[in-house]
Amino acid sequence: MTGVAAPDGDDGASAICSRAECRRRAQWNVNWRNPRIHDISRVKVWRACDEHRDYLAHYLETRDFPVVVTAAGVTVDAVGTA
Repeated sequence: MTGVAAPDGDDGASAICSRAECRRRAQWNVNWRNPRIHDISRVKVWRACDEHRDYLAHYLETRDFPVVVTAAGVTVDAVGTA
């Protein structure tokens, strides 16, 4: 995993939390993948506010999805192991 600035100047500053019905500004990326259907290089991202960061990460972890939480605007190359 490497943390790098998001492409195209997307710093996440205008992103909204991915939790249902939450309209707060996202300050975190919850990077994850479904290992049953995606290889290690496929990274999906949910955005999270401070309140929902742990909730969203835990939701994915209980389903055995690898998860890496980073600050908004930081991307990762891969999630989990090959």
